[in-house]
Amino acid sequence: MTIAMRKSILILCILLFSAEGFSQKVNEQDSLVIRNLFDMALLNGKSYDWLDDLSNQIGGRLSGSLEAEKAVQYTKEELDKLGLDKVWLQPVMVPKWTRGIPEYAYIETAPGITSIQDVCALGGSVPTPDGGLKAEVIEVQGIDDLKEYGRERIAGKIVFFNRPMRADLIHTFEAYGGCVDQRYSGAMEAAKYGAVGVVVRSMNLRLDDLPHTGSMTYGDTPIRQRIPACAISTNGAEYLSSALKLKPDLKFYFKQNCRVFPDVQSHNVIGEITGSVYPNKYILVGGHLDSWDLGDGSHDDGAGCVQSMEVLRLFKEINYRPRHTIRVVLFMNEENGLRGARKYAESAKLKQEEHVFALESDAGGFTPRGFSFDTDEANFTQIKSWEPLFKPYLIHYFEKGGSGADVGPLKDGKTVLAGLRPDSQRYFDHHHAANDTFDAVNKRELELGGAAMASLVYLFDKYGTKSNLKQLKN
Repeated sequence: MTIAMRKSILILCILLFSAEGFSQKVNEQDSLVIRNLFDMALLNGKSYDWLDDLSNQIGGRLSGSLEAEKAVQYTKEELDKLGLDKVWLQPVMVPKWTRGIPEYAYIETAPGITSIQDVCALGGSVPTPDGGLKAEVIEVQGIDDLKEYGRERIAGKIVFFNRPMRADLIHTFEAYGGCVDQRYSGAMEAAKYGAVGVVVRSMNLRLDDLPHTGSMTYGDTPIRQRIPACAISTNGAEYLSSALKLKPDLKFYFKQNCRVFPDVQSHNVIGEITGSVYPNKYILVGGHLDSWDLGDGSHDDGAGCVQSMEVLRLFKEINYRPRHTIRVVLFMNEENGLRGARKYAESAKLKQEEHVFALESDAGGFTPRGFSFDTDEANFTQIKSWEPLFKPYLIHYFEKGGSGADVGPLKDGKTVLAGLRPDSQRYFDHHHAANDTFDAVNKRELELGGAAMASLVYLFDKYGTKSNLKQLKN
């Protein structure tokens, strides 16, 4: 081996050791910053107090409601108190639907022999006639069954959609996705066969007496042909199904007083810390401010809103000055229209705003397990390298997959989209139901989620994405 070759090998070894040492320093620095974020969130967090106000002082926040507007004003005032560089309201027109007085339902197996059932109107449903609706029932396991039964067997009856969420699926959002079409499109499809109403099994994995509401659509069905739709509790669905086996000609009665009004103006709530290096490149973190009205929307999605607000508060608390502009967006109208998300994305496109990364929390305030990412392989490889930084907190489930409904409209092939992934096993016990309340949220779990989100935002701010990595190095 020549002297020149030995020198080359020596230089290469020095460079390799230097690179390894630099990497260790970077990781140590990142670990310290992340530790600081978690300490601040757990010892001096604000998210739980914010959620207490949203849930217990304001309550359920249906789009277009007085409560939704109170939430807009409250969160703007709280963001103003953080001393952000900019806080503002973005107007957006949203649908307005009201539930009216509580729904009432019963199963009639013979004249005068009835059993009261727990039901609730689906969001966007038309009301029943003033005296309520009573008819025979036909049970189906999904929309595809309607064609099999045909108009001859369906016309004049109430269609009972009874396909349950699959209990054998570990990923509960997959179970939800496997049957939510009957809630969303069931009334529209059943009306085509002459049905007079729809009853849908609640999207819930456990058996209880709580009906779960949720959005639905009539598509282009003429107003006069739209039929009322309600959800029945899982216990009620089991009882109705058993009763139909014994008494196929039983009748179901329900009365609901919901009403659809013209669209009204509401707002997205937005605040930001201006980037010190790339003020015109944006990192977004957010959740949706609206909720259903049966509970107070603590898990869906008060938790995501206050966690997102906490991200910016934590950065201010530790005096971290981000390179990119970090923006919190509290979206309006995720539950029944995504108007806020679409408005934000349209405005960003018109202003030619470049979003580097967008993170959403909309899966409840339970123990965070990690994140899912909608991105390409190059960016995901970098993201996977950060897993060890989250492992001490047991939040290192990093997988490719979906992100969130409100950040979805920002998808452009360059922006990395992500969603916080808490433990989901209990989520659908509360989702869209009367027990989605503040007492169901654990303070520590909520704070861990906010700290995890802040940590991920910090890493994206520091290292960027593959599409702008070259610019960050310059």
